[in-house]
Amino acid sequence: MTMDLDRTFWEDRYGSGETGWDIGHVSDPLKAYFDQLTDKALEILVPGGGRSYEAEYLHRQGFRGVHVVDLTGAPFADLLDRCPDFPRDHLHVADFFTHAGRYDRIIEQTFFCALDPVLRTRYVQHTHDLLHPGGKLVGVLFDDPLFTDHPPFGGSKDEYERLFRPVFKQFSLEPCYNSIKPRTGRELWLRAVKE
Repeated sequence: MTMDLDRTFWEDRYGSGETGWDIGHVSDPLKAYFDQLTDKALEILVPGGGRSYEAEYLHRQGFRGVHVVDLTGAPFADLLDRCPDFPRDHLHVADFFTHAGRYDRIIEQTFFCALDPVLRTRYVQHTHDLLHPGGKLVGVLFDDPLFTDHPPFGGSKDEYERLFRPVFKQFSLEPCYNSIKPRTGRELWLRAVKE
């Protein structure tokens, strides 16, 4: 049975300031990845994007196909205050699992760990379905057990291997060398390619 991590749950977290996942800027591993991308025409999705520092950074670097999907629009106001020219029609208030589209990159940054673990198999399949052939799911996953009764939900390299490898034949996990200090030694860099 899934937990009730619905729109109200997340709106309450934003309203009460209980946003421990929010580091206030694009994470170092993702910034390093973004900085080596050269194709500004990539279609990019940030699921569970929250205040969307990753989307803002990409947009400011000239990427025009950046989309964000989140259950609540509450954090989008903050993104638009910081980046008023971000296209409003690229901000999708919706359930990730009903979101449709095709992308060249899907960015993982604290969305996976916010989902009820019973949804992880669906997450893997839906990210695969949303990618163009040759598209990539990239980002960070916690290599830490964390919590089992509320987000963030942790995991391990072995668990992720069992989840992702049946769907993504090209799949790798490596320890992050550039995590922010509180997450040092607790993050894995995820790269999964749709064939």
